[in-house]
Parts: sequence; structure tokens; C-alpha cells
Amino acid sequence: MLKTLKLAAAGMAVSATALMANPYADYEGTTLIVNFPAHPHYNAVMKILPEFTKETGIEVEVDQLPYLKMRERQTLELAQDEGEYDLIAYVVFSKADYVYADQLENLAKYFMNPKLADPNYDSSDLIDGYVYNIGFAGGDKGYLEGPTGSLFGIPYGSETSILGYRKDIFEKHGLEVPETYDEMLEIACKIPELEPGMGGLSSRAASGHHASHAFLLHLAPLGGRVFDDQWNPIVNNEAGVAAANALKTIVDCGPEGAASFGFGEALGSFLNGDTAMFLDTTVVAGQIDDPSKSKVVGNVGWAMHPMGVRRGSQTGGFGIGIPSNAENKEAAFLLMQWLTSKHGDKLVALAGGNPSRFSTHADADVNAKFPHMATFGEALKHADPDWRPIIPVWGKINADLGTTLSKVLTEDLDIQVALDGVAERTRAVMEEAGYYTWQ
Repeated sequence: MLKTLKLAAAGMAVSATALMANPYADYEGTTLIVNFPAHPHYNAVMKILPEFTKETGIEVEVDQLPYLKMRERQTLELAQDEGEYDLIAYVVFSKADYVYADQLENLAKYFMNPKLADPNYDSSDLIDGYVYNIGFAGGDKGYLEGPTGSLFGIPYGSETSILGYRKDIFEKHGLEVPETYDEMLEIACKIPELEPGMGGLSSRAASGHHASHAFLLHLAPLGGRVFDDQWNPIVNNEAGVAAANALKTIVDCGPEGAASFGFGEALGSFLNGDTAMFLDTTVVAGQIDDPSKSKVVGNVGWAMHPMGVRRGSQTGGFGIGIPSNAENKEAAFLLMQWLTSKHGDKLVALAGGNPSRFSTHADADVNAKFPHMATFGEALKHADPDWRPIIPVWGKINADLGTTLSKVLTEDLDIQVALDGVAERTRAVMEEAGYYTWQ
């Protein structure tokens, strides 16, 4: 009889333990409202959300908007006392604005909570450049890692720069895939001679943020920065001039109309077979392999962003964070953790999304379906979290930089004169914003 009672008690204990072992039990039936962009990665996320609900019992409603409209809506929602959204995806350059306005939760208390934090999450597997670029604030320069930094978001929909090239064109003319900037620029200008009517490398260049983005792609690997550690503008130094010269060479050797290309036109030129190389975001891989959109399916190879004086590919894309005015913060954290876990990251990768973990890029199943992921994973090891500054006044500086560079590309404005002007105006913006108070 005593043995029976002991067994019954043991059974009750096991049942209680099993019940307590479900971290989602307290949140079953909760409905989360999330705000995501209309973007290839988040289209893939939509495919895996039913699995989250199946595993957890937590429902998810998605408000999916074009990312510029998403930013407008978030600006309104995050300023309310009680917000509609429990979890948001945000563009990387929104981080500074949201954190500075105290509109995103510091995630430390959630990762410290043993009832919420999965001990198998393995944060060291997340692509560190993106964790710092998209998630950190308060560290070095205010927006990078450092002893004073805190985590406010997790990368989700990470993109870096990658070199796409036409394998058939390269094989036809015996060209080696460029590994350095000198090699890339040489081939970019050789292609129009070898293939009349074809441009060398497709790039953004249109006035404004497109030209600025293209310039910054070259500035980091060529050894440059927009500011030094004291916020003095150095965009006009030797590295800055080299980056502007690289962009001008690419545009001059590009397809017809290259100086007016935005991202869509640059990608379209490569998809149509009008250029032999493409240097921009990894998010394009799905379109290049889609026969309904691409004329170069099966003819594109991928390589690392070429080496300048250092490796330095871009960090961009989106992160996910919990608004400070969210109603269901703990359940939102569980969704965030699930999406960015090894399990969730592999699911979204197989659905066509951009994984945020090194292990996912190296996963055999992922590589069997998407062979380019291995190369993308290598490129992400060199993702530069400081390739552009994530500060509140960057929008104004960025617009001026891009407008001025357009004059270099279309009006032959002297590069040194152009960048000296940008540096002078940037210093005035920074002074007005208070960046030199302690100098």
C-alpha cells in the first residue's frame, strides 16, 4: 500500500513537472499583434507563423505594410500610452530614434527570466555584426557594442553585400572572379569591351540615399569611415576619395543610364542580363533564381564582397523588438525567441527567408535547397556594424552626401571638392545636434 502511494505521488510529481515544463502554458490563447514589412524575408515568416501557434497555443495577427509606411505607422503607435503592437520589425536606421525616445524594451530582463529564457537559445550563434548593428545601443559611439551597451532588438531579416557574377560570361572570356577591389574595377571596365552593350557592374547611383548607399558600400572595405572617434567628419580623406572614385568607375563602365539607377533599376539590369556583376544585398538571391523575374537563372555565381584594405560588407535589413507600450510583452518575447532560435531560423530559411545564425547558413538541409547560403554565411562573418553611423541626424547627412555624389557622377563635380563640402556641412549638423559639447 505504501509503495502504491509512493508511486502515485511520484506520478503526480512527474505530471506537475511536465506541466511546469511547458513555458508557453501561461500564455496559451493570447493573441499577439505584430507589425512586419512587406519584404521577402517577412513573406517567408508568414509561412512559418502557423507552426509557432501549433507549438505554443499563442495566436499571431500580422499587420504587414510597405516598410516606409510601416515606419510612419510605428512612429504614431510607439508614441501612444498604450500601443497596438506587441512586436515590431524595424529598419536598422530606426534603432537610434526608437531607443533614444525610450520606445523599445531593454531585453535584459527577459533573458534573465528563467521562466521565459530558453537555455538552449545559443546567442553566440547569432551573426554578431548584426546583433551590434541592429540590436545594441548605448555602447561605443552610442549605437555599437561596448561595456555600456544594452540589447534592444534581435536581427531578423539580416542582409549583407555580396558579389553576384555571370558564370557564363566569366567562363566565356576566361575571367577570374575578383577577390580585390582592383580586380573588380578592372573587370567592370573590361566587360563592355568583351561584350558590347553589356555593363560591367550594376550599382545604385541615383541622387539621394541610393548614391550614398553605393558609396558607403565601398568606403568601409577601402578603409574609410564617415566619422572618427571624436565625431569629426573624415568622409573627405584619402579613403573617401578612393570610394567615390570606385563608384564613379563602376557607373562610367556600367550599362546605359547607370547614373540614374536606384536599387530596383540596378537589380533589374542584372536580372535582364544587361550587366555581368551585381554588388549589393543578399536579399536578391530569390529573385535571381526565379524564372518569372530573371533571365539569368542558373548563370549566376556568388562571391564575397571584394577585399579592399580590409573586409567590410554592409549590415542592413531588419530587427525585431518589443515596444515599451506593448500589452503582451512576455508573450511577445516568447515569439521573438522562437523566431530567432535555431529551430525558427532554419524554418524561415527553408521557406525562403534570410537566416540570422551562422549555423543556419552552414546547415546541410538549407544548403541542399539554397546552395548560395554557404557563401552568404562566409560573407556575414565580415559584416561591418559601423559601415554607416546609426545616429538620429544621419538622415539629413545621408541625403546631402547622396545628392552631392550624384553631381560627381552626372556633372563631373571634382570628388575632393564635393567631399570637402559634405564634411563641412556635416560638421555644422553635428555641432547643432550637440556632438561637440565635450570637446
